[in-house]
Amino acid sequence: MSKVNIFQTTSRIISGPGSLAGIGAELKQLGAGKVLIVTDQGLVAAGLAQRLGDLLDEAELSWSRYDKVEPDPRYETAAEVVEAAQGFGAEVLVGLGGGSAIDICKVSSVLLTNPGPIDKYFGVDMVPAPGLPTIAIPTTAGTGSEVTPIAILSDEKEKLKTGVVSRYLFPNVAFLDPELTLGLPPNVTAATGLDALIHALEAYTSKNATPRTDLLARRAMELLHGNIRTAFCDGTNLPAREAMLEGSMLAGMAFANAGVTAVHAFAYPIGAQYHIPHGVANSIMLGPVMEFNLLGNLNKFADMARILGQPTKGMSYREAALRVVDALHTLAEDLRVPCHLGSFGVTEQDLPLLAEGVMKVTRLLANNPRVLTQEDAEAIYRRAL
Repeated sequence: MSKVNIFQTTSRIISGPGSLAGIGAELKQLGAGKVLIVTDQGLVAAGLAQRLGDLLDEAELSWSRYDKVEPDPRYETAAEVVEAAQGFGAEVLVGLGGGSAIDICKVSSVLLTNPGPIDKYFGVDMVPAPGLPTIAIPTTAGTGSEVTPIAILSDEKEKLKTGVVSRYLFPNVAFLDPELTLGLPPNVTAATGLDALIHALEAYTSKNATPRTDLLARRAMELLHGNIRTAFCDGTNLPAREAMLEGSMLAGMAFANAGVTAVHAFAYPIGAQYHIPHGVANSIMLGPVMEFNLLGNLNKFADMARILGQPTKGMSYREAALRVVDALHTLAEDLRVPCHLGSFGVTEQDLPLLAEGVMKVTRLLANNPRVLTQEDAEAIYRRAL
Protein backbone atom coordinates (compact mmCIF):
# COMPACT_ATOMS: atom_id res chain seq x y z
CA MET A 1 0.00 0.00 0.00
CA SER A 2 1.07 3.59 -0.59
CA LYS A 3 2.13 5.55 2.48
CA VAL A 4 2.43 9.21 3.30
CA ASN A 5 5.86 10.61 2.46
CA ILE A 6 7.45 13.84 3.63
CA PHE A 7 10.31 15.48 1.74
CA GLN A 8 12.47 18.13 3.40
CA THR A 9 15.72 19.86 2.51
CA THR A 10 17.65 23.09 3.03
CA SER A 11 15.53 25.93 1.72
CA ARG A 12 18.26 28.02 0.07
CA ILE A 13 21.25 26.54 -1.79
CA ILE A 14 23.78 28.75 -3.56
CA SER A 15 26.30 27.00 -5.82
CA GLY A 16 28.98 27.59 -8.39
CA PRO A 17 32.64 28.63 -8.49
CA GLY A 18 33.16 31.82 -6.52
CA SER A 19 29.67 31.74 -5.04
CA LEU A 20 30.98 32.19 -1.49
CA ALA A 21 31.54 35.87 -2.32
CA GLY A 22 27.84 36.38 -1.68
CA ILE A 23 27.89 35.25 1.93
CA GLY A 24 27.79 38.77 3.39
CA ALA A 25 24.44 39.50 1.74
CA GLU A 26 23.02 36.17 2.93
CA LEU A 27 24.10 36.83 6.51
CA LYS A 28 22.50 40.25 6.46
CA GLN A 29 19.27 38.70 5.18
CA LEU A 30 19.37 36.48 8.28
CA GLY A 31 19.72 39.56 10.48
CA ALA A 32 23.30 38.85 11.48
CA GLY A 33 25.36 41.45 13.25
CA LYS A 34 27.66 39.01 15.02
CA VAL A 35 28.77 35.77 13.36
CA LEU A 36 30.56 32.78 14.87
CA ILE A 37 32.56 30.67 12.39
CA VAL A 38 32.73 27.00 13.41
CA THR A 39 35.65 25.21 11.76
CA ASP A 40 38.83 23.17 12.35
CA GLN A 41 42.57 23.72 12.49
CA GLY A 42 43.13 22.19 9.04
CA LEU A 43 41.06 24.91 7.39
CA VAL A 44 42.79 27.56 9.46
CA ALA A 45 46.16 26.26 8.22
CA ALA A 46 44.86 26.12 4.63
CA GLY A 47 43.79 29.77 4.82
CA LEU A 48 40.12 29.06 4.09
CA ALA A 49 38.95 30.19 7.52
CA GLN A 50 40.67 33.55 7.08
CA ARG A 51 39.30 33.81 3.53
CA LEU A 52 35.81 33.55 5.00
CA GLY A 53 36.71 36.05 7.70
CA ASP A 54 37.90 38.52 5.08
CA LEU A 55 34.53 38.26 3.29
CA LEU A 56 32.78 39.02 6.57
CA ASP A 57 35.07 42.01 7.10
CA GLU A 58 34.17 43.29 3.62
CA ALA A 59 30.50 42.99 4.57
CA GLU A 60 31.23 44.94 7.78
CA LEU A 61 30.08 42.10 9.99
CA SER A 62 31.54 41.39 13.41
CA TRP A 63 32.83 37.83 13.70
CA SER A 64 34.65 35.40 15.94
CA ARG A 65 35.91 31.87 15.35
CA TYR A 66 35.81 28.51 17.08
CA ASP A 67 38.40 26.35 15.29
CA LYS A 68 38.86 23.28 17.49
CA VAL A 69 36.40 20.88 15.83
CA GLU A 70 37.98 17.43 15.62
CA PRO A 71 37.12 14.41 13.45
CA ASP A 72 34.28 12.39 15.02
CA PRO A 73 33.47 15.35 17.30
CA ARG A 74 32.54 14.72 20.93
CA TYR A 75 29.57 16.04 22.87
CA GLU A 76 31.96 18.31 24.72
CA THR A 77 32.90 20.10 21.48
CA ALA A 78 29.32 21.25 20.99
CA ALA A 79 29.27 22.52 24.58
CA GLU A 80 32.44 24.54 23.88
CA VAL A 81 30.89 26.10 20.78
CA VAL A 82 27.78 27.04 22.76
CA GLU A 83 29.98 28.73 25.37
CA ALA A 84 31.95 30.58 22.67
CA ALA A 85 28.74 31.71 20.93
CA GLN A 86 27.19 32.95 24.16
CA GLY A 87 30.35 34.78 25.18
CA PHE A 88 30.54 36.54 21.82
CA GLY A 89 26.82 37.17 21.51
CA ALA A 90 26.60 35.38 18.16
CA GLU A 91 23.39 35.78 16.17
CA VAL A 92 24.26 33.37 13.32
CA LEU A 93 26.58 30.34 13.22
CA VAL A 94 28.53 29.47 10.06
CA GLY A 95 29.88 25.92 9.69
CA LEU A 96 32.95 25.76 7.45
CA GLY A 97 34.45 22.35 6.74
CA GLY A 98 33.51 18.73 6.38
CA GLY A 99 30.68 16.95 8.12
CA SER A 100 32.22 17.32 11.57
CA ALA A 101 32.31 21.13 11.52
CA ILE A 102 28.88 21.44 9.92
CA ASP A 103 27.31 18.91 12.31
CA ILE A 104 28.75 20.72 15.33
CA CYS A 105 27.51 24.04 13.94
CA LYS A 106 24.00 22.66 13.50
CA VAL A 107 23.69 20.97 16.88
CA SER A 108 25.23 23.95 18.68
CA SER A 109 22.62 26.24 17.14
CA VAL A 110 19.76 24.31 18.76
CA LEU A 111 21.60 23.96 22.07
CA LEU A 112 21.75 27.75 22.21
CA THR A 113 17.94 27.95 22.30
CA ASN A 114 17.00 24.59 23.85
CA PRO A 115 18.51 24.03 27.31
CA GLY A 116 20.78 20.98 27.60
CA PRO A 117 22.10 18.49 28.40
CA ILE A 118 22.61 17.38 24.84
CA ASP A 119 21.55 13.79 25.47
CA LYS A 120 17.96 15.04 25.88
CA TYR A 121 17.86 15.43 22.11
CA PHE A 122 19.35 12.13 20.90
CA GLY A 123 16.97 10.37 18.55
CA VAL A 124 14.35 11.62 16.12
CA ASP A 125 12.29 14.82 16.58
CA MET A 126 13.39 15.38 20.17
CA VAL A 127 14.37 19.06 19.72
CA PRO A 128 11.39 21.24 20.73
CA ALA A 129 12.29 24.61 19.16
CA PRO A 130 14.39 26.16 16.35
CA GLY A 131 17.98 27.15 16.99
CA LEU A 132 19.95 30.18 15.85
CA PRO A 133 20.17 30.63 12.07
CA THR A 134 22.98 28.65 10.42
CA ILE A 135 24.89 28.69 7.14
CA ALA A 136 26.74 25.58 5.98
CA ILE A 137 29.81 25.75 3.74
CA PRO A 138 31.13 22.28 2.84
CA THR A 139 34.79 22.01 1.92
CA THR A 140 34.58 18.29 1.13
CA ALA A 141 32.23 16.37 -1.16
CA GLY A 142 31.24 13.82 1.43
CA THR A 143 28.63 13.99 4.14
CA GLY A 144 25.99 16.18 2.51
CA SER A 145 25.41 17.63 5.98
CA GLU A 146 24.52 20.97 4.40
CA VAL A 147 21.17 19.48 3.31
CA THR A 148 20.38 17.04 6.12
CA PRO A 149 18.55 17.35 9.46
CA ILE A 150 21.12 15.13 11.15
CA ALA A 151 24.14 15.69 13.40
CA ILE A 152 26.35 12.80 14.50
CA LEU A 153 28.42 13.02 17.69
CA SER A 154 30.81 10.61 19.38
CA ASP A 155 30.18 9.17 22.81
CA GLU A 156 33.73 8.48 24.04
CA LYS A 157 32.50 6.57 27.09
CA GLU A 158 30.21 4.18 25.21
CA LYS A 159 32.45 4.00 22.12
CA LEU A 160 29.46 4.81 19.93
CA LYS A 161 28.25 7.52 17.60
CA THR A 162 24.87 9.03 18.40
CA GLY A 163 22.57 11.07 16.20
CA VAL A 164 20.34 14.08 16.72
CA VAL A 165 17.67 14.19 13.99
CA SER A 166 15.40 17.21 13.79
CA ARG A 167 13.89 19.50 11.17
CA TYR A 168 15.50 22.32 13.15
CA LEU A 169 18.96 21.10 12.11
CA PHE A 170 18.49 22.03 8.46
CA PRO A 171 20.78 25.00 7.73
CA ASN A 172 19.07 28.17 6.57
CA VAL A 173 21.53 28.52 3.68
CA ALA A 174 24.10 26.25 2.05
CA PHE A 175 26.99 27.46 -0.11
CA LEU A 176 28.45 24.94 -2.58
CA ASP A 177 31.57 26.63 -3.91
CA PRO A 178 33.83 24.03 -5.59
CA GLU A 179 36.80 26.38 -5.40
CA LEU A 180 36.94 25.59 -1.67
CA THR A 181 37.58 21.90 -2.46
CA LEU A 182 40.47 22.36 -4.90
CA GLY A 183 43.15 21.79 -2.27
CA LEU A 184 41.66 18.58 -0.91
CA PRO A 185 44.34 15.83 -0.68
CA PRO A 186 43.75 12.65 -2.74
CA ASN A 187 43.18 10.43 0.32
CA VAL A 188 40.53 12.82 1.69
CA THR A 189 38.96 13.14 -1.76
CA ALA A 190 38.70 9.34 -1.89
CA ALA A 191 37.31 8.79 1.60
CA THR A 192 34.77 11.61 1.48
CA GLY A 193 33.74 10.85 -2.09
CA LEU A 194 33.11 7.21 -1.27
CA ASP A 195 31.07 8.30 1.74
CA ALA A 196 28.87 10.40 -0.55
CA LEU A 197 28.50 7.55 -3.04
CA ILE A 198 27.51 5.19 -0.23
CA HIS A 199 24.86 7.69 0.89
CA ALA A 200 23.34 7.46 -2.58
CA LEU A 201 23.60 3.66 -2.75
CA GLU A 202 21.98 3.21 0.64
CA ALA A 203 19.23 5.77 0.04
CA TYR A 204 18.38 3.96 -3.20
CA THR A 205 17.99 0.58 -1.45
CA SER A 206 16.41 1.85 1.77
CA LYS A 207 12.97 0.53 2.68
CA ASN A 208 11.89 4.18 2.91
CA ALA A 209 12.99 5.11 -0.62
CA THR A 210 10.45 6.97 -2.75
CA PRO A 211 10.38 7.88 -6.45
CA ARG A 212 11.64 11.34 -5.44
CA THR A 213 14.60 10.08 -3.42
CA ASP A 214 15.36 7.48 -6.11
CA LEU A 215 15.66 10.26 -8.68
CA LEU A 216 18.12 12.14 -6.49
CA ALA A 217 20.11 9.02 -5.59
CA ARG A 218 20.44 7.89 -9.21
CA ARG A 219 21.77 11.27 -10.33
CA ALA A 220 24.11 11.40 -7.34
CA MET A 221 25.53 7.98 -8.25
CA GLU A 222 26.11 9.08 -11.83
CA LEU A 223 27.91 12.27 -10.78
CA LEU A 224 29.98 10.74 -7.99
CA HIS A 225 30.99 7.49 -9.69
CA GLY A 226 31.64 9.34 -12.94
CA ASN A 227 33.96 11.98 -11.43
CA ILE A 228 35.61 10.59 -8.31
CA ARG A 229 38.59 9.03 -10.10
CA THR A 230 39.28 12.29 -11.94
CA ALA A 231 39.04 14.34 -8.74
CA PHE A 232 41.33 11.85 -6.99
CA CYS A 233 43.97 11.96 -9.75
CA ASP A 234 43.77 15.68 -10.48
CA GLY A 235 42.55 17.72 -7.54
CA THR A 236 42.69 20.94 -9.59
CA ASN A 237 40.04 19.75 -12.07
CA LEU A 238 37.28 22.23 -11.28
CA PRO A 239 34.49 20.54 -13.32
CA ALA A 240 35.15 17.26 -11.51
CA ARG A 241 35.22 19.00 -8.15
CA GLU A 242 31.96 20.79 -8.94
CA ALA A 243 30.31 17.53 -10.01
CA MET A 244 31.46 15.83 -6.80
CA LEU A 245 30.04 18.63 -4.65
CA GLU A 246 26.73 18.50 -6.54
CA GLY A 247 26.61 14.71 -6.24
CA SER A 248 27.32 14.85 -2.53
CA MET A 249 24.50 17.35 -2.04
CA LEU A 250 22.00 15.25 -4.04
CA ALA A 251 22.99 12.15 -2.10
CA GLY A 252 22.47 14.12 1.11
CA MET A 253 19.00 15.12 -0.01
CA ALA A 254 18.21 11.49 -0.85
CA PHE A 255 19.36 9.93 2.40
CA ALA A 256 18.00 12.77 4.54
CA ASN A 257 14.55 11.60 3.43
CA ALA A 258 14.99 7.88 2.67
CA GLY A 259 17.60 7.13 5.34
CA VAL A 260 20.85 5.19 5.12
CA THR A 261 21.04 1.51 5.99
CA ALA A 262 23.35 -1.08 7.56
CA VAL A 263 26.65 0.09 6.04
CA HIS A 264 26.52 3.16 8.28
CA ALA A 265 25.32 1.08 11.22
CA PHE A 266 28.48 -1.03 10.89
CA ALA A 267 30.69 2.01 10.40
CA TYR A 268 29.62 3.79 13.60
CA PRO A 269 31.07 1.32 16.18
CA ILE A 270 34.43 0.95 14.40
CA GLY A 271 34.62 4.70 13.80
CA ALA A 272 33.96 5.50 17.45
CA GLN A 273 36.26 2.83 18.90
CA TYR A 274 39.16 2.83 16.42
CA HIS A 275 38.81 6.38 15.05
CA ILE A 276 38.72 5.09 11.49
CA PRO A 277 37.75 8.02 9.23
CA HIS A 278 34.04 7.82 8.50
CA GLY A 279 34.37 7.46 4.74
CA VAL A 280 37.01 4.75 5.12
CA ALA A 281 34.91 2.87 7.69
CA ASN A 282 31.94 2.95 5.32
CA SER A 283 34.09 1.81 2.41
CA ILE A 284 35.51 -1.17 4.34
CA MET A 285 32.04 -2.34 5.34
CA LEU A 286 30.39 -1.64 1.99
CA GLY A 287 31.21 -4.88 0.17
CA PRO A 288 30.30 -7.35 2.95
CA VAL A 289 27.08 -5.49 3.80
CA MET A 290 26.05 -5.15 0.15
CA GLU A 291 26.60 -8.88 -0.44
CA PHE A 292 24.34 -9.59 2.53
CA ASN A 293 21.71 -7.04 1.51
CA LEU A 294 21.34 -7.67 -2.21
CA LEU A 295 18.87 -10.54 -1.75
CA GLY A 296 16.55 -8.04 -0.08
CA ASN A 297 16.06 -6.05 -3.29
CA LEU A 298 17.66 -7.73 -6.31
CA ASN A 299 15.92 -5.41 -8.80
CA LYS A 300 17.42 -2.25 -7.34
CA PHE A 301 20.87 -3.74 -6.86
CA ALA A 302 20.84 -4.89 -10.50
CA ASP A 303 19.77 -1.39 -11.53
CA MET A 304 22.65 0.12 -9.56
CA ALA A 305 25.07 -2.06 -11.50
CA ARG A 306 23.82 -0.46 -14.71
CA ILE A 307 24.09 3.04 -13.20
CA LEU A 308 27.70 2.28 -12.26
CA GLY A 309 28.46 1.27 -15.85
CA GLN A 310 28.60 -2.48 -15.40
CA PRO A 311 27.76 -4.74 -18.38
CA THR A 312 24.64 -6.62 -17.30
CA LYS A 313 22.97 -7.58 -20.59
CA GLY A 314 21.66 -11.14 -20.48
CA MET A 315 22.35 -11.53 -16.76
CA SER A 316 19.86 -12.53 -14.10
CA TYR A 317 19.00 -9.94 -11.48
CA ARG A 318 21.21 -11.78 -8.99
CA GLU A 319 24.20 -11.92 -11.35
CA ALA A 320 23.78 -8.23 -12.17
CA ALA A 321 23.41 -7.33 -8.49
CA LEU A 322 26.73 -8.97 -7.68
CA ARG A 323 28.37 -6.68 -10.25
CA VAL A 324 27.71 -3.77 -7.90
CA VAL A 325 30.02 -5.35 -5.32
CA ASP A 326 32.68 -5.93 -7.99
CA ALA A 327 32.44 -2.35 -9.24
CA LEU A 328 32.76 -0.87 -5.76
CA HIS A 329 35.69 -3.13 -4.86
CA THR A 330 37.52 -1.99 -8.02
CA LEU A 331 36.75 1.64 -7.20
CA ALA A 332 38.16 1.30 -3.67
CA GLU A 333 41.32 -0.28 -5.11
CA ASP A 334 41.71 2.54 -7.65
CA LEU A 335 41.34 5.12 -4.88
CA ARG A 336 43.77 3.25 -2.58
CA VAL A 337 41.29 3.07 0.26
CA PRO A 338 42.02 0.39 2.92
CA CYS A 339 39.82 -2.69 2.53
CA HIS A 340 40.35 -4.57 5.80
CA LEU A 341 39.58 -3.87 9.45
CA GLY A 342 42.76 -5.66 10.48
CA SER A 343 44.73 -2.70 9.12
CA PHE A 344 43.32 -0.67 12.02
CA GLY A 345 43.96 -3.19 14.78
CA VAL A 346 40.57 -4.91 14.84
CA THR A 347 40.82 -8.58 15.84
CA GLU A 348 38.48 -11.59 15.94
CA GLN A 349 38.06 -11.08 19.69
CA ASP A 350 36.62 -7.58 19.09
CA LEU A 351 33.79 -8.73 16.84
CA PRO A 352 31.10 -9.71 19.40
CA LEU A 353 31.27 -6.28 21.08
CA LEU A 354 31.28 -4.48 17.74
CA ALA A 355 28.28 -6.52 16.61
CA GLU A 356 26.44 -5.48 19.79
CA GLY A 357 27.13 -1.89 18.82
CA VAL A 358 25.64 -2.42 15.37
CA MET A 359 22.40 -3.77 16.84
CA LYS A 360 22.01 -0.58 18.90
CA VAL A 361 21.80 1.53 15.74
CA THR A 362 18.12 0.71 15.35
CA ARG A 363 17.31 3.97 13.52
CA LEU A 364 19.37 2.79 10.53
CA LEU A 365 18.69 -0.94 10.72
CA ALA A 366 14.99 -0.17 10.37
CA ASN A 367 15.74 1.08 6.84
CA ASN A 368 17.79 -1.95 5.80
CA PRO A 369 16.41 -4.05 2.93
CA ARG A 370 17.19 -7.28 4.82
CA VAL A 371 16.58 -8.12 8.48
CA LEU A 372 19.86 -8.45 10.38
CA THR A 373 20.66 -10.46 13.51
CA GLN A 374 23.64 -10.09 15.85
CA GLU A 375 25.05 -13.33 14.45
CA ASP A 376 24.78 -11.85 10.96
CA ALA A 377 26.57 -8.74 12.18
CA GLU A 378 29.48 -10.76 13.55
CA ALA A 379 29.76 -12.70 10.31
CA ILE A 380 29.75 -9.49 8.24
CA TYR A 381 32.49 -7.95 10.40
CA ARG A 382 34.46 -11.19 10.06
CA ARG A 383 34.33 -10.88 6.28
CA ALA A 384 35.80 -7.40 6.60
CA LEU A 385 38.76 -8.48 8.72
